[in-house]
Amino acid sequence: MERIDLSGNKEVNEAPFVASVGFFDGVHIGHRHLIKQVKEEAKRLGLPSAIVTFPVHPRKVLQKNYQPALLCGYEEKLEQLATTQIDYVISLPFTPELSRLSARSFMEEVLKEKIGVHTLFVGYDHRFGHNREEGFAAYQSYGEELGIQVIQAAEYQVEGENVSSTKIRLLLKKGEIQRANSLLSYHYTLSGKIVEGYRVGRTIGFPTANMRSWERFKVVPELGVYAVLVHIRDIIYKGMLYIGTRPTLHDDPEISVEVNIFDFSGDLYNQSLTVEFIDFIRADRKFDSMDELVAQIHKDKSQVQERLKNEK
Repeated sequence: MERIDLSGNKEVNEAPFVASVGFFDGVHIGHRHLIKQVKEEAKRLGLPSAIVTFPVHPRKVLQKNYQPALLCGYEEKLEQLATTQIDYVISLPFTPELSRLSARSFMEEVLKEKIGVHTLFVGYDHRFGHNREEGFAAYQSYGEELGIQVIQAAEYQVEGENVSSTKIRLLLKKGEIQRANSLLSYHYTLSGKIVEGYRVGRTIGFPTANMRSWERFKVVPELGVYAVLVHIRDIIYKGMLYIGTRPTLHDDPEISVEVNIFDFSGDLYNQSLTVEFIDFIRADRKFDSMDELVAQIHKDKSQVQERLKNEK
């Protein structure tokens, strides 16, 4: 996969393309179904395939205080797009000027003249152009005028429902990790820097690394305990991750993300790691005493170890 950055007034020299445009948050199985159609048509026409996407959420550009709930940061999105074997990913900065273009102007000035799109696949529910006012019939009509073939992509459903980034976010917020992972086609991850914590874990036999996510807008799953795989310097460990407010210890509303890494010893302070979410174990709760909390953590660890027994 090759990357093309259209920041500034750059134009694409590799045209023409069979392409699709979108934010592609999470690069889930619905996106992959669309990309498969793009690739198949590109192969049929003997043209390169491309995804045109935005490095920053369009709404964040237009509303500075907007906090998007993201399934992946931009670099992570590019890594997932690379797994689809698409030929090109074209990074198109979203700007206020771009937002004011009508659908026809966007197709003419950006897709045709700047990028060189030959065939455009439009997702079954995707709309673009100023205020997203028009739909597929209008795009197809503009395409005929401009010499761009416009094709409506076939939708993708699971259990009778369309797959969407919104649905996956809701599943994560409910702790339904396995369902979210199945719709993503990979394990949901959080990556971050290890920061100074309260150091309570080591006093009760469960030292934890406190994570601060690199991507500040990334979705943090439901509060609770999870079975995870932990990536540290290209080595994968099994572990138990806690997301919560530590209600047994204090009344602090701040959410912490802490991971207890099995069979690991060493100082991780200021280093980075990535956790893959495998399964949800239990919800966060307040215990009547530290002894009760410690007893529950031992039970949690046994459950996590059993759940991860066949994970590598």
